[in-house]
Amino acid sequence: MARPDPARQNPAHYPHRTTIQTRFQDLDVLGHINNVAMAALFESARVRFNRALELSGWSGHRWLVARVEVNYLAEAYFPDDVEIATGIGEIGNRSWQILSAAFQKGVCVATCDVVIVMSASGGLTTLPDNFRAGLEANRVG
Repeated sequence: MARPDPARQNPAHYPHRTTIQTRFQDLDVLGHINNVAMAALFESARVRFNRALELSGWSGHRWLVARVEVNYLAEAYFPDDVEIATGIGEIGNRSWQILSAAFQKGVCVATCDVVIVMSASGGLTTLPDNFRAGLEANRVG
């Protein structure tokens, strides 16, 4: 697998950053943060990012995770915190990407690409214009 674009490995290209503490229980037998724990760190950062966007509250609409891809670039360790930078990637008619990168001591240790789809009671639905504008304002640069 090819390494992500170097721009994805620069926290300055993302509009949102959050720091998450690692835990001893996140370690595998080799002493580094295991893949399941890294996915959970990305999930926590994604939830914080979504809350910071203040785009929730769409009555009758739900956001569903359609795909998650994590690329591990280097080992991460306890007890150092992980800084996760997050922003919006591609925006479609009914879906959008949330792109993240995890950094420890300034080194990009992993990237995560998530596809989210918007659903309403009748199934998938198009993104409302003002919702799309909120996503556009938070694109990865």
